[in-house]
Amino acid sequence: MKVRVPPVKCQGIKTKLVPWILSNAIFPKDGFWIEPFMGSGVVGFNAYPERAVFNDLNPHIINFYKAIQDNLITPSTARKYLSAEGERLKQKGDEYFYRVRERFNQYHDPLDFLFLSRASFNGMIRFNSKGEYNVPFCKKRERFSKAYITKIVNQIAHIWRLLQIFDWEFRCGDFEEIILMATSNDFIYCDPPYYGRHIDYYDKWDEAEENRLFRLLNNTPARFILSTWHSNKYRKNSALDKYQEKFFITTKEHFYHIGAQEKNRNSILEALVMNYPPPVPTVEQSARQLAFFEDRASYSISAFSGEENSS
Repeated sequence: MKVRVPPVKCQGIKTKLVPWILSNAIFPKDGFWIEPFMGSGVVGFNAYPERAVFNDLNPHIINFYKAIQDNLITPSTARKYLSAEGERLKQKGDEYFYRVRERFNQYHDPLDFLFLSRASFNGMIRFNSKGEYNVPFCKKRERFSKAYITKIVNQIAHIWRLLQIFDWEFRCGDFEEIILMATSNDFIYCDPPYYGRHIDYYDKWDEAEENRLFRLLNNTPARFILSTWHSNKYRKNSALDKYQEKFFITTKEHFYHIGAQEKNRNSILEALVMNYPPPVPTVEQSARQLAFFEDRASYSISAFSGEENSS
């Protein structure tokens, strides 16, 4: 399965875990694919659902994808913007990065958000208690080379084409509202901040939020997958205890490269929690399923001619 990387990345992005997650998902036939915590969107974008609701508490992620959906950001406008801003960054370095950061915190332009996410230290997205973007510069003045800009533009072009085909809605709000809207025809993919690990979510994520999520998932009529962490070499995720009593859990080892400190870039045992028995497909069935995803991706790209080649 070829996994398409989205234009905006976040800490804990699931790119390498997408085939594993989707092989355990049960796709809605008549309902919606629902993500209460969109984040990067990499899982849902690669699932290619006919109808979907992508929600996140971070308004800047949602505004970015709404801008693509509304043709305020297109592959050509993104290329023009990144080429111009990249040249200014090359000439002025730190000074210009922090000027853009200050501008974004004042006006919240989606293209400035894209620029900052790609020019910040270690590819992080982080906001302070006032909701201001506060990640420092990555120190790479020549960050936006022609090849790098083309890579980002192609990622935008891919999403832009998908939004011409599928019925996808982007919302900014609390996860409870989104989960409560789900019916038995829908499928929920939940990727919340990892309790005890992520301390720089757009808003707080603590034990109370963890318990609220458990209550909602425990009562939803929809099928769901919850992505979380099981354990690492230091400790175990205690929040999983209540899930183990009621649901099905499967695990996979994974290594995260993104983190402000090297000590946080360690191997971790990922967990998927499901309210249905996890599928155990044969090799042949797995191959057919992955081929299905690739066929839908090819259709999505070729069905509409865009402004850029997305390959």
